[in-house]
Amino acid sequence: MAVLVGCNLSRLLSTTTPFTSNTVPIERNSASFDFVAAFYDPLARLVFGSALQRAQQAALAYLLPSAPSVLIVGGGTGWVLLETLRLRPAARILYLEASAAMLRKSQALLQRHAPAHVAQVEFRLGTEADLPPGAQFDALITFFLLDLFTLPDLRRLLQRLQAASLPGATWLVADFCPPEVWWQRGLLTVMYAFFRLTANIKARRLPPWPEELARLGLSRISQERFFSGMIEAAAFRFPL
Repeated sequence: MAVLVGCNLSRLLSTTTPFTSNTVPIERNSASFDFVAAFYDPLARLVFGSALQRAQQAALAYLLPSAPSVLIVGGGTGWVLLETLRLRPAARILYLEASAAMLRKSQALLQRHAPAHVAQVEFRLGTEADLPPGAQFDALITFFLLDLFTLPDLRRLLQRLQAASLPGATWLVADFCPPEVWWQRGLLTVMYAFFRLTANIKARRLPPWPEELARLGLSRISQERFFSGMIEAAAFRFPL
């Protein structure tokens, strides 16, 4: 599940990543994680301990030094944003989040803990449909996002993100794997029921996201498992 703007937004300018700032009103999105934003991180730590963050760190280790423009989709409350800037302090980042509450928390976290990097980050409220036309990135980060979608919706998401990727771009993923034992199946069932109720997601089961990424022609360059194999951290690369 997704791990888990109200002031002027920074403009990111690049010859290779022509996206612009997007000042938008914050409105309650009935199909978002607004309702759970206040308690999502403590809940995730209660259930998974440090496994979610360790998986994200493992994937971020493959963020190439030559990745000046980064797209983070569904970044949640902002931990991944700070970690990305810690690893790549010169990166320009578009932070795309469908939940206004999550976006506010991410923006506040950045201003509180890394104010020197505020000008490098554009916060944009929306989904992949709200990406700036023509924007392309050296790296994509989708942590605990792909599991939220039905297969048709996942394919549309991946195709849109593929169009926003430069040749040779890396795609970093941390997400859930198909359950192998009874308690993992039970936990995923409870999680999907909870987020259908609280976030109005459509999915009822884990989509085959590794296979769908392979269908786009990406090659896997890393793979690591966490939480008894239930969580995977992976890095993929687009062909040149």
